[in-house]
Amino acid sequence: MTIHSVVIQKLLSTNAHLGRRVAAHHFKIYTYGHRNAMAIIDSDKTLICLRNACSFIGNLARARARFLFVNTNPLHDEIVNTMTSRIGCHNDSSWRLGGFLTNSSSPKKFRSRNKKLRLGAVQPPECVVIFDTERKSSVILEAEKLQIPIVGLVDSSMPWETYKRITYPIPANDSVQFVYLFCNLITKTFLYEQKRLASEVAVQEDDVRYAAVCFY
Repeated sequence: MTIHSVVIQKLLSTNAHLGRRVAAHHFKIYTYGHRNAMAIIDSDKTLICLRNACSFIGNLARARARFLFVNTNPLHDEIVNTMTSRIGCHNDSSWRLGGFLTNSSSPKKFRSRNKKLRLGAVQPPECVVIFDTERKSSVILEAEKLQIPIVGLVDSSMPWETYKRITYPIPANDSVQFVYLFCNLITKTFLYEQKRLASEVAVQEDDVRYAAVCFY
């Protein structure tokens, strides 16, 4: 069995291929067919989208970019929190208030609207990753205003107005199993890029020390 087949089997085991209902017209490019009025998502296309999204995330992680991970499903909380802890990325939950992104340039004014927030000099993220895009269209609208790229899971019934704003859509059922798989891929991508970056820094420091020895 090839690596591709193994990954596809893994996707199928997470029920990533099961859409909630017949696909909207713009989503049909990701479907394999229909069964019992339910869209069947093409796992090959999900895999391609996963690779593209992880490649984009990896490039940003390598540049030490700021990320905002958005999740509103309590079933996914532990998974997302574990991921952000492992990659060393603080998962700020203050986005739940409308206007967090677009008001980030004036944190004092925004902080006064809700005393529970502990915001300093807030900077907007350079990427927003959303695990339940259908529920958080407001975050998508805000990110679009600031031209922040969005990586998000998309379901077969997602409205076009929401779908078109997502930079890297990943067609899949947002089951606990698939979210776990997605978070695991993000974690491995981050750790790999962090390891590469640390190795390059070590090499550069060795070169500097060697040059200093030679000079003196």
